[in-house]
Amino acid sequence: MTSPQTRPPNGSHTSQQPSRATDGGAGLGASAGSRSAGAHTGGTGGTGEPGLPETGLGATGSREGVVVGLDRRPADDLVIAGLVPMSTVDWPDHLTATVFLQGCPWNCFYCHNQALIPARTPGQVAWEEVRALLRRRRGLLDGVVLTGGEALRQDALADAAREVIDMGFQVGLHTAGPYPRRLRDMIEAGLVDWVGLDIKALPEHYGQVVGRANAAARAWESLEVLVEAAGCGGPDFEVRTTVVPGDVTADDAVEVARRVHAAGARVYALQQARSEGTSGEFDVVAPGWDGTCERMAERIEALGWDRFTYRPA
Repeated sequence: MTSPQTRPPNGSHTSQQPSRATDGGAGLGASAGSRSAGAHTGGTGGTGEPGLPETGLGATGSREGVVVGLDRRPADDLVIAGLVPMSTVDWPDHLTATVFLQGCPWNCFYCHNQALIPARTPGQVAWEEVRALLRRRRGLLDGVVLTGGEALRQDALADAAREVIDMGFQVGLHTAGPYPRRLRDMIEAGLVDWVGLDIKALPEHYGQVVGRANAAARAWESLEVLVEAAGCGGPDFEVRTTVVPGDVTADDAVEVARRVHAAGARVYALQQARSEGTSGEFDVVAPGWDGTCERMAERIEALGWDRFTYRPA
């Protein structure tokens, strides 16, 4: 998960600079509070390792009734790295609880949740804590954002989303798009209300950003899945691109936005990378960088979106 929103407990980043949104809405605010419980030492939770084949979640049907395949695991098997009980930054215009899931098949150099990349790290929060939180927050929270790491790598995700819905909350999902078939399964099962998708670079440069081969095809296919679903009444979604000074992410950003717009997306965000929680092996500031990003944002905004947001560091 590369969007610079909240971060999980232990060094949690729980505030966000105000962002500029072109629809006249208020900038995204700050999340409030975070905590972690004693270690939840379940399994690794999903396939998630680089090079492993993508398996479907096995969920088909509608929001009213989901048929489950044999590969689905119960929500209690989720490997959860952290829980933010109240956030205003992880789903635009929504007050959410945000659940950080352990493990990601990619290794983006600017990831601000580096500790969430290893798939075999034990969980720190049990799903029962999330259940208990939601019971207390009925009528107060709009929904739950499932993020990571990469949330879609965990086989228990569908069951967790179903529980959230059954408790009366909406489900938001952050993904970098490595599992387009799993994303389609979740949408077709009616288990997602909103998606934040990271598109990191042009296809020819994807490997430089995520540290894995063959990543671009999956990420851009995930965009196709979302556009197609939106045309059939599927979930709303936002595409985000994060930029780093002197890197292909910055060189590609305007063209990435053009291609995303041409593909049919209408909500987009440009985000500056931040140093908190990263490896620290790259620069997030450079002479004139803020001005460069402002000009980049103006060019992207001019493409014409239903909503465009610029999120400075």
